[in-house]
Amino acid sequence: MADNPNAKPFRSTAGLEIALAKNTIVLPWSHFLFAEGGSDEIRMAFSTHNIVVTGARLEKLLSKINSQQLDSLKESSRADGFGHSAEYQIAKITVEKCDG
Repeated sequence: MADNPNAKPFRSTAGLEIALAKNTIVLPWSHFLFAEGGSDEIRMAFSTHNIVVTGARLEKLLSKINSQQLDSLKESSRADGFGHSAEYQIAKITVEKCDG
């Protein structure tokens, strides 16, 4: 079977950058375990951290997470909550380090 010359190559990113209000965390996709959720909340588990993302239309993130093509998440500031709506809207990101 011949490859499609017009197909875009699949490339996953090496890690996920999570920009919070006071700091930034970068987690390698090689430590990703699973994700679950729906339109208003998504939970992601990495071997070292648990991430909870709340907002609106977040179900659109699940396919990007599944294919590891998501390279960054940014927590919204109060000012970001106003204005035009994006493909999805992140209201809050909680990052908890796993014990162990």
